[in-house]
Amino acid sequence: MAVKTEQNLDFNKNEDVNKTLLTQLQFKLGKVEEGGGKKNIEKQKSKGKLLARERIKYLLDSDRPSIEVGALTADDMYSEYGGCPSAGVVVMIGYISGRQCIVVANDATVKAGAWFPMTAKKNLRAQEISIENKLPIVYLVDSAGVFLPMQDEIFPDKEHFGRIFRNNAVMSSKGIIQIAAIMGSCVAGGAYLPIMSDEAMIVDKTGSIFLAGSYLVKAAIGEEIDNETLGGASTHCEISGVTDNKFKSDEDCLDYIKKLFDKIGAFDKAGFDRVEPSLPKKDQTELYGVLPAEREKPYEMLDIIERLVDDSAFEQYKPLYGKTIICGMGRIDGWAVGIVANQRKVVKSKKGEMQFGGVIYSDSADKATRFIMNCNQRKIPLVFLQDVTGFMVGSRSEHGGIIKDGAKMVNAMSNSVVPKFTIVVGNSYGAGNYAMCGKAYDPRLIAAWPSAQIAVMGGSQAAKVLLQIQVSSLKSQGKEISPEDESNLLKEITDRYNSQTSPYYAASRLWVDAIIDPADTRKWISMGIEMADHSPIEKQYNVGVIQT
Repeated sequence: MAVKTEQNLDFNKNEDVNKTLLTQLQFKLGKVEEGGGKKNIEKQKSKGKLLARERIKYLLDSDRPSIEVGALTADDMYSEYGGCPSAGVVVMIGYISGRQCIVVANDATVKAGAWFPMTAKKNLRAQEISIENKLPIVYLVDSAGVFLPMQDEIFPDKEHFGRIFRNNAVMSSKGIIQIAAIMGSCVAGGAYLPIMSDEAMIVDKTGSIFLAGSYLVKAAIGEEIDNETLGGASTHCEISGVTDNKFKSDEDCLDYIKKLFDKIGAFDKAGFDRVEPSLPKKDQTELYGVLPAEREKPYEMLDIIERLVDDSAFEQYKPLYGKTIICGMGRIDGWAVGIVANQRKVVKSKKGEMQFGGVIYSDSADKATRFIMNCNQRKIPLVFLQDVTGFMVGSRSEHGGIIKDGAKMVNAMSNSVVPKFTIVVGNSYGAGNYAMCGKAYDPRLIAAWPSAQIAVMGGSQAAKVLLQIQVSSLKSQGKEISPEDESNLLKEITDRYNSQTSPYYAASRLWVDAIIDPADTRKWISMGIEMADHSPIEKQYNVGVIQT
């Protein structure tokens, strides 16, 4: 396998392509950080308010790492309304006064912080992370409430706006710390979020909270009153008692939150094993050159793993069996992990038969099932490195029981009680996405590299299937299809399908929590296990009924 010291053409080509993908990612993230644009930023500043990202930066410890969840949510969506960068809300996992937490901040420069459907989904994801890991959560509220033109897509269903407040109540019952700061508008149903938290504070003159603003009050009952008198800081701190403390500025309010976190007591831990961290011996920056520029090209997944684990030390489980999945133990930033990774090079089976890389065969599914069970028994978190095209098809595989073996792997993974973390390195197709702990299987965090592709099947295969269906439909209508027409149709279908396999399409819809720089993979996994350590394992591992 090519490595950087050889400086061969393949490595350089791979590095150029993957670094170009990374540059594209950084450009997109830079645009997202502009929020609702210069005009809206200036409007926010003129009121003496910090921007959402400035509030988070001020609040979090500057000497500790942080990761952003859902930065690309709603990317290229809601164009008919002018777009909604980052879904109008910023979600960050970091540290306040040394205590790990998750912070949710409305971005009032984006449609006045109004809630779009993806805003609700992103807030629910933040609460899900808090609930699963018993992680303290801070809400920095500055929102005009539901975006009315899309109210039918955000208001009444189980995973819509109201679920937020149901979660507030459930989190409180579980003893999960919830702190809220009202730093701008907080209206209608959204008013319940901060008041269902443990402690709610408000910034004087800029913060306000009420079920209905002054215009609606006049329309509903004829009362004339201004918003400050109706629901400002003085009203709620001195008359109603709805909020607990008022502050003269954003900074004063955030300083108070820091003081609260400085006094939080110790928590019960899950007890995942950690030793003194060490860096991989193999250079992490070589990841860009190791990963092939062409997604179909085989490569050695161990070259990836050895640039992610401490000391590049990795102990394989059953290395001579089920070779299209690599399983083994290592450490990431000191944390013990069990890694399940798709092997992308062509290998020989135990019977000497050639097996395609990136495909899950019966023997590899059987190996992964056993390894997942072992990690659960030993209380070792699982890391899935996805580059999978699916399960093997054909008469030999079907007769050999591939469906049964795949089901065993899915069963063992689905019922895992140890935390799971998923990194989509390359392909993530079909049932392979499921077996390798895709979003539907509750990974604590799931991130994609810029090279990722997520779909029910690969673009070329899917396009040919879709072409056959469309051509048959046109012919049944009596239309003649020339070879040139068929070629143009195939290109149109392929382009459309490929746009939907993009990691940005997945990130926009929160199928992944983020697209990340491969060099940040260790940080994501380490911070993920640290937050999972807040939540002791309370149930026994049981896979239920499993066919043998």
